[in-house]
Amino acid sequence: MHIKTALIIATMSQFTTDAWAQEIVRIAHVAPTSGPIAHYGKDHENGARIAIDELNAKGVKIAGKLVKLELVSEDDAADPKQGTAVAQKLVDMHVNGVVGHLTSSTSIPASRLYSNAGIPQITPSATNPTFTRQGHKTAFRMVADDSQYGSALGRYAVSTLKAKSIAVIDDRTAYGSGMAEEFAKSVKAAGGNIVIHEFTNDKAIDFTAILTSVRGKNPDLIFFGGMDAQAGPMLRQMRGLGMSTKLAGGDGICSNELPKLAGDAMLNDQVICGMAGGVSPEETKNLEVFAGKLKQRFNADVVAYSPYVYDAVHVLVDSMIRAGSSAPAKYLPEVGRTHFQGVTGLVEFDDNGNRKNASFTLYTFRDKQRSTLGVVR
Repeated sequence: MHIKTALIIATMSQFTTDAWAQEIVRIAHVAPTSGPIAHYGKDHENGARIAIDELNAKGVKIAGKLVKLELVSEDDAADPKQGTAVAQKLVDMHVNGVVGHLTSSTSIPASRLYSNAGIPQITPSATNPTFTRQGHKTAFRMVADDSQYGSALGRYAVSTLKAKSIAVIDDRTAYGSGMAEEFAKSVKAAGGNIVIHEFTNDKAIDFTAILTSVRGKNPDLIFFGGMDAQAGPMLRQMRGLGMSTKLAGGDGICSNELPKLAGDAMLNDQVICGMAGGVSPEETKNLEVFAGKLKQRFNADVVAYSPYVYDAVHVLVDSMIRAGSSAPAKYLPEVGRTHFQGVTGLVEFDDNGNRKNASFTLYTFRDKQRSTLGVVR
């Protein structure tokens, strides 16, 4: 064989071997991509896909070797049983890290499985304080928790909205009840009065009986701990009962989908809601750039937390690079030492896995558009 030909064959063989030997780093994303809050889940998934694609295009080297990132996306339907089943599946797949879950009711039970397997988990949106109070060193949160912004909503209701008599309705999920509890505590501490506390579930669509009881108490404000898929019908049924009472809630009702779900039943400034997260005015440009990418790639607007998913993927990969390894046990300590400037601002975690200096944003709706009232830290 000619020496030059042999050299070419050998070079091609080595190239093929190196290509096949390229490490695959699997980052899982879990959210409800089916069911009534699938629009939240798809928003999350889109943020993860943009991050993965951009990082692969740029080229990620860990310990000097180029790796390929692979997104493993799973649907937990916002159901705790399905959430734990998905978590076990990901553990069995030996994924390198997890971004998710979206809801507290799935994030909390799943966190035990990830902890037992030593796999880092970053939730971009679960706000129940229990998530980071279980002692799992693998659990991290990108946003403020209920105790921070649920209580701030309560203070705002009494001090700014001047609501003295307040009705509370919650959907009995980990998220809804947790938010309602923190809100009610803050209302009482600020001198307000909870005149009635009603309960529903996250599958209900008829709130007429509950709202009739609430109307009998003539509250200044109604707080709903739940999601937009129910807050929309609730607003319509409130209108049907002749109620123009303000409705407050957390990030679950604070989506751009709410006006569509409520139809013509929503009045200007009737809904006051808070969303975990928010950036200072000088940082809004980065969020606008991300929103532009989302629009160009998926022809979709940001629903809620896709920027936090985007940053969470970057945090995992950045931690792997700094550790020189994608092995969960080796790069996990680096997640806790994160100092990453993302599109949602500076990302750092405290010893419990909560984001330092976490913020939340207050909104209302005017002319069926979400309008910012202010960012609070």
